[in-house]
Parts: sequence; structure tokens; C-alpha cells
Amino acid sequence: MQRELSLVRDTIDPGTSHPEGSQRSSNVDPPPDGGIGWIQVGVCFTINCFTWGQIASYSVYLAYYLSHDIFPGATPLDYAFIGSFNFSMAMLVSPAVTIIARRYGTQAPMLLGILLQTSGFVSASFAREIWQLYLSQGLLVGLGQGFVYIPSIAILSQWFTKKRSLANGISAAGSGIGGLIFSFAASALISNVSLAWSLRITAAITASMNVAATLLIRNRNEAIRPPQRGFDMLLLRRYDVLLLLMWGFISMLGYMTLLYSLSDFAHSIGLDYTQAASVAAYLNLGTAVGRPLIGISSDRYGRMEVAGLLTFLCGVSCFAIWLPAISYGVTVFFALISGAILGVYWTIGPLCVEVAGLAELPSLLSLSWLSVVIPTLFSEAITLKIRQPGTSREYIYAQIFAGSSYIIASVCMYKLRVVTRISSMPPVL
Repeated sequence: MQRELSLVRDTIDPGTSHPEGSQRSSNVDPPPDGGIGWIQVGVCFTINCFTWGQIASYSVYLAYYLSHDIFPGATPLDYAFIGSFNFSMAMLVSPAVTIIARRYGTQAPMLLGILLQTSGFVSASFAREIWQLYLSQGLLVGLGQGFVYIPSIAILSQWFTKKRSLANGISAAGSGIGGLIFSFAASALISNVSLAWSLRITAAITASMNVAATLLIRNRNEAIRPPQRGFDMLLLRRYDVLLLLMWGFISMLGYMTLLYSLSDFAHSIGLDYTQAASVAAYLNLGTAVGRPLIGISSDRYGRMEVAGLLTFLCGVSCFAIWLPAISYGVTVFFALISGAILGVYWTIGPLCVEVAGLAELPSLLSLSWLSVVIPTLFSEAITLKIRQPGTSREYIYAQIFAGSSYIIASVCMYKLRVVTRISSMPPVL
């Protein structure tokens, strides 16, 4: 038993990965836990609102594309992959963005990302063929997402210690508020103006707000001196890091299914277009309320404990509430409940600090983003492939797929908590 404990400690000891990183962390002044840090919370909240918040409203576009023959020859899988590109491309560029941020600062890649994101929405408004939509609303918007969001995610952990999860939770709530706003706005604009102008107005709003946030963002890199490696092989050899990455990989399979499929699920049980759009909005409302509460709970009861419990509960809710849902009321109830807890993955920043330390945060985040490229790319495509059109339970296999993914992911987080606790135990002489 003593030999096993020693082996686990040797495998996950942060100091064995990069001694210079560990030394940096010990010599850094502690974060102020407030002050200008709260301004940065507002900045990161805005970035989440006008990046992931807007992307969350793609479920409204997806439902519209699936119910209207706009692009000749397009299939449901095409539209699924276009939405998936928003996530997977953003994650795929994380090593490059991390390196660019290290060399040119936080703001340079973010400004480039705003240009890419805006170009994507504007060019999508002129798309007439499905391949054009792939390149615009899929590829360009996805790349823009990554360049804007990735440099910002490590910021708040540099400014907070005791309130780190709360700060990140408030920031992450921005995606829920943005999703709520954009879901209703996109539905109204598409219905009352046009699909093209909905995309153009989205481009103008997201660009202006993200530029303002980029100009106000501040980091503490000079004090912390994070190595900011794009792909850190030494971290990748650690057992605790692998468990964290496995948790993210598996849980994102369920996350993408819930985020993008609820609107079309609402259609499948007989709800109209307005009700289906409102389901997506309620999911984002749940996100806006739930993520700050996740932050408060994580700071009080433990970040890994809360992440594991909520991952498990999200899986259970898929079986207990979503699976039997056949009415608008129950579907809205599930959207609110799942919205509050489905995005527990986006507390990844504080979890990375728990696992590897503050100095290694950008490097481990880069690995975390890469680890979810495959599930974010293929999850919704799998969902639409296994649905059963024309049957009374069109989404039954997708519901089982999402629920199972969350429950299996919770096992990985439980195991991570166990090995972390073992590593913190004093050595037995």
C-alpha cells in the first residue's frame, strides 16, 4: 500500500513536471481577490456573453435550417457539423493561440479573433451553397471564437484565490445571458426581418462588444510568468491530468447534444417554432443562474467535489426528466435544470489550477481545449444520426447517449478526486 501511494504521488506531483514553474508559483504575490479583479470579471463576462452566448443560439438556426429547404442538397448532418465547427475549431487552435498570446500579449489574438468572427457572420449572410455556410458560419466563426475566448480564460484565476470559482462562475454566466438574448433575438429577427439580416446584426453587436472587452482586459503575466506552452508533453504524462482530460472529453459528448438538440427535440414532440426557440432560451437562462451558484458551491465545498456531483446529476436528469418529456412544460423545466448544471465543464480554469498550479494554467488549458475537439466536432452529428425521424420517440437514443456520457464522466472526476486526495496525504515512513 505504501508503494502504491508513493507511485501515485510521483505520477501527479506538480513539482515534477516543471520545477521552474513550481518555483515561479511560490514566489508570486498572492492574487488580490478583488479590486481590479472584479473589473476583469465584468470583462470576461462580456466576452462569454458575445462569444459562447451567441454560439449557444445556434440551436435556433439549426432548428430553422432543419425545417426549411434553404441550401440545395444540404443534409441534417451538414448543419450539425457547421454548429460543431463553432466549438471544435475554437478548441483546435488553442496551442497556436496560446503561443501567440505568449509572444504578442493577450489582446493581439483577441483582436484577430474579432475580425474572423465578424467576417464569418457577414459572409454567412450572403451564403447560397452549403459549402459557403461551412466556411463562414462554421469555420470562420469557430476560429474567431477560439482567438477571442482562449486568451481570456486564464485571466480570472490570476486575480482570485478564495473567490476563484465564484469569479469564474459569474464570468461563465455571461454565456447564459448571451444565449438567452441571442436565442430570442435570432428567432425574432429571422421571423420578422430575414435570416441574412439576423446574421449581419449579430456580427455588428458581437464585434462592438468584444472590442470594448478586449481593450479593457488585463493579466498578471509579468508577476506570474506562466510558461504558456501550446502542447506540454510533460503535463500529458501525469495521471491526474489524464483523468481531468477524460472527464472533459466524455462530458462534452453530452453537453453538445443538450445544447444543440433541445430546440429540434421540441419540434419533434409537436411544439411550434416559437416554443422551440424559447426552450433554447430557457436553457440559457438556467445557465445564467446556475453558473454563479456553481462557483459559490465550488469555493465552499470543493471544486472537484462539486464538478463530479453536478456531472452525475446532469446525467440522471436526462433519464429522469428529459426521457419522459412529451409536453412544453416538462421540456422547459428540463431546460432550466439542465441549463444550470450542464456546463460545469466551463469551470475548467479553477480545476486546472487545482491539478497543476497557477503557473501551469495556460499550458493545461491548452491541453484541455485540444482534448474536447473530437467530441465537440462529432457529438451533434452522432445525435442527429441516431435520432429516429417519423417515430413517436425521435430522440430516445440521443437522450440515452447524453445521459450516459455525463454519468461516465462523473466517474472520471470521482477518480481524480481520489488520486488528488492521496497525493496530498503525508508520506508514510
